[in-house]
Amino acid sequence: MLRRALMAAAASDQIRGLLTGTPAARAMVARYVAGDNASDAVRVARELRAAGLLVTLDYLGEDTKDALRAAAVRTEYITLLEKLQADGLTADGAVEVSVKPTAVGLLLPSPDGAPPRARQAGDSAAGERLAFENIERIAAAADAAGTTVTIDAEDHRTTDASLRIAGRLRERYPSVGSVVQASLRRTETDVRALATAGSDDAPRVRLCKGAYNEPVSEAFTDPHEIDKSFARCLRVLMEGPGYPMVATHDPRLVRIAAALGLARPFGSFEYQMLYGIRADEQARLAASGASVRVYVPYGGDWYGYLVRRLAERPASLGLLLRSLYSPGGKHQPPGPPGRAPFGRVTPASRRLVVPPAPRSVRGNAGRPTKPPTR
Repeated sequence: MLRRALMAAAASDQIRGLLTGTPAARAMVARYVAGDNASDAVRVARELRAAGLLVTLDYLGEDTKDALRAAAVRTEYITLLEKLQADGLTADGAVEVSVKPTAVGLLLPSPDGAPPRARQAGDSAAGERLAFENIERIAAAADAAGTTVTIDAEDHRTTDASLRIAGRLRERYPSVGSVVQASLRRTETDVRALATAGSDDAPRVRLCKGAYNEPVSEAFTDPHEIDKSFARCLRVLMEGPGYPMVATHDPRLVRIAAALGLARPFGSFEYQMLYGIRADEQARLAASGASVRVYVPYGGDWYGYLVRRLAERPASLGLLLRSLYSPGGKHQPPGPPGRAPFGRVTPASRRLVVPPAPRSVRGNAGRPTKPPTR
């Protein structure tokens, strides 16, 4: 219930105005966001690389419905990639970028001015075409810099278009990655299609739990059901020929990934965690020899991202609310990183049993076309 209320708050302009104007929110967001500009992103990426971690950078912003704004986001990514290359951070995909299709025009209205029906991204061919063209230029810049792009997942209404865009881009840039969300009922079917895409060019796929407020008809709502979906999808990906990117902070799912990874070649999958969450676990995994990539957002449009993080960490929400009612008090930073996953918090008391995978996805587990360098 609390999570749904917070996700509704993410769409409220009134609440956005209240929170973004408070020092408390700015102080809290500094924990999860690198800064406002590309120089901040490069600085944090440099620090994480020095610690032996891989990085993916996300320029915050989504639901762009203006072609000029979409072009500005594209330019920001290209400039960022140039800065990263100049700093020697992009070789072998060590620092890559994550792009939301809606940030570069996926929801652009049809030429006649009518918005896409029910926000169904696929209803606007113009929006999908613009998003593809913008991400293609970002992918070209990434390829020239020696790195790649991952196409971020958003709510379920954008899933088909996002997968289509990623598939088309892989025809020219095979290392372009896709993101799927275990909370969606459709995802097990999607990962089977991606994992059996065939050949040595099977794609990079990031599996996360999902951080969007979805209808019951489209998504699991019980945390245990989401965990079981994640485990099923994870097994499919880990036993396929692609490059799984395991995006979770959940200790049980991390252990399951480690167990499944024993059957894979070294360096053929990676863990992903969010900037500011479980930094100790990121360091531990990296020290063990695992590839660990940190998802680092930056930019001024941080409100929606912060609300999703608060939905995962109720304790941080309480801290923020108390500070809002104590304008004279000194803001206290949140406590040590907890067990918040990419999307949902699961009660520790609920035991997860890994279900068996279908025989059709067992077998070959190859390396990605261009594995990243730790």
